[in-house]
Amino acid sequence: MLILVVAFSVLSQGQQQHTLRYAPGKSITLALPPSLGINIAATGLGRVRFFARSPDGRIFVTGMHSLADNTQGSVFILDGWNDKTYTFSRITHYLDHLRNPNNIAFWTDPGTQQSWLYVPLSDRLVRYKYNAGDNAPSSPPETLIKFPDYGLNYKYGGWHLTRTVAIGKMGNATRVFVSVGSSCNYCQEDEVLRASVVSMDPDGKNPSLIAQGLRNAVDIHAVPALDGALFATNMGDDHLGDKLPEDTFFKLDIAAKPPLNYGWPTCYFSNGKPVLDKTPLPALSEARYFALTAPVPSAHHDDSVYGKQKGVAATGTNLSAGGGQKRSPDPNADLGHAPAALRSCAQVPAAYTTFAAHSSPLGFEYFAQDDNLLRDGFLAALHGASHPSIGTGYRVVRFTPSDRKPRDFITGFLMTENGKPVVHGRPCGILRVGKDSFLLSDDYLGLIYYIHPSTKTS
Repeated sequence: MLILVVAFSVLSQGQQQHTLRYAPGKSITLALPPSLGINIAATGLGRVRFFARSPDGRIFVTGMHSLADNTQGSVFILDGWNDKTYTFSRITHYLDHLRNPNNIAFWTDPGTQQSWLYVPLSDRLVRYKYNAGDNAPSSPPETLIKFPDYGLNYKYGGWHLTRTVAIGKMGNATRVFVSVGSSCNYCQEDEVLRASVVSMDPDGKNPSLIAQGLRNAVDIHAVPALDGALFATNMGDDHLGDKLPEDTFFKLDIAAKPPLNYGWPTCYFSNGKPVLDKTPLPALSEARYFALTAPVPSAHHDDSVYGKQKGVAATGTNLSAGGGQKRSPDPNADLGHAPAALRSCAQVPAAYTTFAAHSSPLGFEYFAQDDNLLRDGFLAALHGASHPSIGTGYRVVRFTPSDRKPRDFITGFLMTENGKPVVHGRPCGILRVGKDSFLLSDDYLGLIYYIHPSTKTS
C-alpha cells in the first residue's frame, strides 16, 4: 500500500491538481475542486469495478480478471481503514473464480434477519447467505435466474459480458433488478433479456421485464432520496462515427405495463433527443464467416485502449449472438420476446441527461441533504472512449436534478502528450462513505481513490 500527494497547483478552471504516486516511479495527476482532497486508498486490485456496503458496515468491491469471458473474477473486502493515512490495510478475497462479477448487492430479509449477497455473473444471478464478519461464504450459492451468455468474442464488439444487480422497491414490495447488455453493437436481438432490465422477488420468484432497448446499462441504482427511483447509465452504439450517439442516463419507469422501450437499436440520442437510426439492421441469417471478413471502416484501428484490433469486422459487431451460430434455447422465453425494431422514436422515454458520444458512463452515486459540498447532485464515472483519440469520457462529472447538465468534476485520466492521447486511468465505480466523501475505483490502474473534504470533517 503506497500513497503520497507530492504536488498540487491551482488550475485556471478553479480545480487543483494532485499528483498521486501509486508504485515506484509511477504516478497519476488528477484535478478536482479545491474544496476536496484525494488519496489512494488501495492498490494492486487489477480490474477493480463496483462497491457495496455490507449490512455490518464493511466495504466490498468486485474485480474482473480480463476483458474476455473468464472465470477469474473476485469479490474483495476492504478492511482495516486508517483514518490518518486514508488507506485500507487489508484486502480479503471473499470469493474467487467468478465469471465476470461486475457488481454486487446486499439485502437483509426483515422476516428472518438473514442477510444475502447477490452476485450477477455472465450466465446467472446467484446469492449467498451473509453473516456479520464473514470472510468467505458459509454455504453454497443459490441460482435465481439464468441469462443468455454466448456470442462473438468481445473484440468483435457488442457482446456485453457483465450483468448489474440492484435492490429496490416496486410499490411496497422489495425487488431485485438486473440489467443485461445487448449481444451486439447494432442488431435485432432474438432473446428476450438481451438489452433489458429484469425484476424479481428476492428469492428469484415472479420475474418480469421492466425495461427494454437499453444497449448496455452497466450501473443501476435505486435512489432513496429521490423517492426510491431506479436510475441507469447506458451506452450508445458504435457505428455512427465519433460524434454520435450520445450516451445516456435514464430514470426508469419500472411500473409501466408493458415495459417501456428506451430505443436501442433503432433510436439513438442526439442533442438530448431520440432520433431514428436508418442504418439497415443485419439479418439473423447472415452467415458468420461473411461477418468476419470485412474490416471495420475506422480511422482508429491502432488506437484502442484494448490494444490493436485488426481484423475486427463491421458486420461482425452488428450480428446478434444468434446470427450465424448454433442457436441455444432462450432460457427466459417465458418472460416474453425481444421487442421489434422501432419505426418511430416518438414513444422513447426522455433521457434524464446525456453525455458526449463514446464517454462510456459506468458507476454513479447520488449525494443528498446530509452532504454540504456535493449536496443534491449525481456523480458519474465516464470510463472513456475505447479509442482515446476520440477524447470523450475519462473523467468524473457532476449534475443535479435541477439542471441535469454534466460538468467536469475530476479530470486527468486522459492527457495529451507529444500530440497524442495517453490514457493514465479509467474511472469506474463510486461509493459514498461519509459527508462529501466517496471511494472511486480505477479499473485501468487497479486503484481505489478516496475523495474527501480538504479539511476532513466527516
